[in-house]
Amino acid sequence: MSALKLTQIGNSVGVIFPKELLARLKVEKGDTLFWTEAANGVTLTPYDPELEEQLQAGREFMHEYRDTFHQLAK
Repeated sequence: MSALKLTQIGNSVGVIFPKELLARLKVEKGDTLFWTEAANGVTLTPYDPELEEQLQAGREFMHEYRDTFHQLAK
């Protein structure tokens, strides 16, 4: 585990991510990170958790009605 130091950036406070962490997250300058609360703090991810929930709901719907979709595809 490594520590990240908060730093003054203009009128805001920010953190500078080392390039190894950026590579691991597969993000670069200009990308957006999302945070969610977790049991031991917060989780940072480049993936929108709300979008993931919507995609999962769509997958479940398509799985439940797969026979109908199969018939419609004919």
